[in-house]
Amino acid sequence: MAGFLLINPRSGDESPTAEELERAARARGVRCHVLGPGDDPVEVARRADADVVGVAGGDGSLAPVAAAALERDVPFVCIPLGTRNHFARDLGLDREDPLGALAAFDGAERRIDVGRVNGRPFLNNVSLGLYADLVHRREEHRRRDETLARMRALWRVAGERHRLRTRVDGETIAARIMLVANNAYELRLFTVGERAALDEGRLHLYAAEGWLPRSWVERAARRFRVELELPHVGAAADGEPLVLEPPLEFESLAGALRVLVPSQSRQEVAVHDNPEATEEEQEQAQREGRQQEEESMRGPGHDDPEKAREREDE
Repeated sequence: MAGFLLINPRSGDESPTAEELERAARARGVRCHVLGPGDDPVEVARRADADVVGVAGGDGSLAPVAAAALERDVPFVCIPLGTRNHFARDLGLDREDPLGALAAFDGAERRIDVGRVNGRPFLNNVSLGLYADLVHRREEHRRRDETLARMRALWRVAGERHRLRTRVDGETIAARIMLVANNAYELRLFTVGERAALDEGRLHLYAAEGWLPRSWVERAARRFRVELELPHVGAAADGEPLVLEPPLEFESLAGALRVLVPSQSRQEVAVHDNPEATEEEQEQAQREGRQQEEESMRGPGHDDPEKAREREDE
């Protein structure tokens, strides 16, 4: 089959480079297009004279090209070239070996689900609230030092007390964090883990009200309607910031996408997050969260218990 690969040169680090990946792909007979400023990946993929369409990039680069493959009913290939590559992990690819993933162009076909919100496709999830705020604020600071931007975003969001007030299929849910996922995830604090399946045919909605989500409200269905009393809402789809107009109509397109994987793809066991937060950041957030919860429980005019104990000792 004739293969075509779009390469996002702005994804990932320096190994391999876009040039190295392009040479390796061409050696396999795969034609390539390196995305430049102003390129529309959907249009490039639509016009490609190929039986297989792939993209090399991070999670945010995948869905537009997958949408074009879905439109044309041709197989899709994912080459992990980003920093997190959650979709590649859940697909069973070796995220440390982008060149090896090129074997997918001659690999085995699978059918997997695609999520859609207000007509926009996503492969991993769409987040609202806290996670989405972090993604939007990182985008604001994307040209600054990455670690500094991440910490600033985390601390700023930690100080905010607003909550989403939504109606999900007629049921009122108040949450700081809401996530609609394409198939079920393992969830932890600040962490979206692995998906055991990509072909379950259902969306999973997760909502948590507290800054420290000790428990989650979970719903599973083929479709969700999420209503908010807002003209628009900041969201993040597969880690990319976007603005949506409520109501939000989510649906699962079960088995819609044809995906090729290398014959010897492997399933990794590591758990990563979306958005990424280091252990140090999680500990800092826990301290901030506990302090906020203690202050709200004490209310105005109540003393800090630690300071009171110090005075008693004196």
